[in-house]
Amino acid sequence: MGKSRRTVPEELLLLALDPTTGTTAQPQTLDLGLAGAQLVELSLAGRIVPEGDRIAVVLARPTGDPTLDHALELLRRRGSPVRAAHWIGGPRLGLRQTYLAHLERCGMVTAVPGQVCGVLPTIRYQASDDGTNAAIKQRLDTAIRTGVPPDPRTAALAALAHSVGLGKHLYPGNEGRSSRSRLRDLIRYDPLGGMVAHAVMDVQNGLPAQQNRSSQGSGAVSGRSGARAAGRASGGRVSAPRVGVR
Repeated sequence: MGKSRRTVPEELLLLALDPTTGTTAQPQTLDLGLAGAQLVELSLAGRIVPEGDRIAVVLARPTGDPTLDHALELLRRRGSPVRAAHWIGGPRLGLRQTYLAHLERCGMVTAVPGQVCGVLPTIRYQASDDGTNAAIKQRLDTAIRTGVPPDPRTAALAALAHSVGLGKHLYPGNEGRSSRSRLRDLIRYDPLGGMVAHAVMDVQNGLPAQQNRSSQGSGAVSGRSGARAAGRASGGRVSAPRVGVR
């Protein structure tokens, strides 16, 4: 995969990078968005295809991008299609730091050591080329302003930016409200990007955990249904167990 064009994960992280503070916006959800962005990029590269709400590997040949190839290998090892939400919510957190290090190696960001309160060491990241960041943002601005359907890559980037909550970072304040709404609406222009973005939001809302518990067997479901029926018959109220949020 050539480097003349940034990958979707790289662009998402660059969009999240605050040029003033050198930190990333929405760090709690950005890992999920980056995992989803990897799926989008692998699909654009012809390595995976969607099968309903699942992802299937159709070509295991490496892309030449080490971070994407690691994700592709993990998907290949699954041996069968995996739900996008289960993949995104899997134990691969830390992608933000992985991609920051990747961008530094590629020369797209510069790590600037510093201190917090003059004591604790910290690292801030500055984009090496402000023109690249401006060009990425301009693609979103153009799609929002003109209403012309964007290309799949831009539509997927917009959907992922919305899904991780970057709207207020990119278009802050009351004056940015309409732009944030249009950013959300761009999700409809790329089916895969939309599916992945919804999977990211499902993980944030804890839905994969609920699906996992529901799929463990019909016994628990029958038991709850029976308990509710018994409660109705006796005039009592029976509360279903609460599902934990991941």
